[in-house]
Amino acid sequence: MDLALSSIDTVALRLGPLRIRWYALIIVAGMLIGIWLASKEAPRRHLTTDDITDFMIWAVPFSLIGVRTYYVLFEWGYYKQHPNEIIALWEGGGAIYGGLIAGTIVLLIFSYRKKINPLDLLDVAIPGVLLGQSIGRWGNFVNQEAYGAITTNLNWLPEVFRKQMFISGSYRQPTFLFESMGTLLGFIIVILLRHRIKGLLRGEIFGFYLVWYGLLRFVIEGMRTDSLMVGSVRISQLLSLGLFITGLIFILYRRFGVRKIDLYNGAALHEN
Repeated sequence: MDLALSSIDTVALRLGPLRIRWYALIIVAGMLIGIWLASKEAPRRHLTTDDITDFMIWAVPFSLIGVRTYYVLFEWGYYKQHPNEIIALWEGGGAIYGGLIAGTIVLLIFSYRKKINPLDLLDVAIPGVLLGQSIGRWGNFVNQEAYGAITTNLNWLPEVFRKQMFISGSYRQPTFLFESMGTLLGFIIVILLRHRIKGLLRGEIFGFYLVWYGLLRFVIEGMRTDSLMVGSVRISQLLSLGLFITGLIFILYRRFGVRKIDLYNGAALHEN
């Protein structure tokens, strides 16, 4: 499924027959940073570093399986002709929604077995998820994925970026960059404000993620020309709209639909 000759070598290290690709290194780096961030925040939510480590031991491999499985299913027309490439995630070809779905299922099961409030684990994990997504998009840059429409106006990009966005004989909008910057901004907002907002409720960081990423991805997915499709529908755009609506409903419910509201920073607040 190669679309063009990349100006960047996709292989970072060659050790005899072993090839370690930039895509894999970037994804792993994003995950490790996310784990570290969650471990730093965990004690504030009455979680331990072991809780985070144990969760990640299960979540990381299943999320990677989800990332690849989701993509392969929606590109089955290609992969049924090339079954030897199905597991080749390092070659590129993954969908973040597959990872989010798999990771959420693991989180719910893990929280139930460990008797942890899943909202605590979600609130702790979200900053790392946002930053990991921001970093991970640069794997798409190396592999020349997640691009937009043909353009003649890339002079605002450094030359190495422009060369890498020359795909299938034309320059393409770097939509990977737009999403990377958008998730990075979401990460900065959460990090700067989560301990400064009085009255922030348990679960609202998670709700913010649903709204922020849902809206961001909905807009950017509409700009992409390599979207996964079901008929004429961009499946990721449909899911993004669902995330956005779910996030709004969740935040409204937490604010107005429960008698007891737990504060993120402090003890439980009981409403009269």
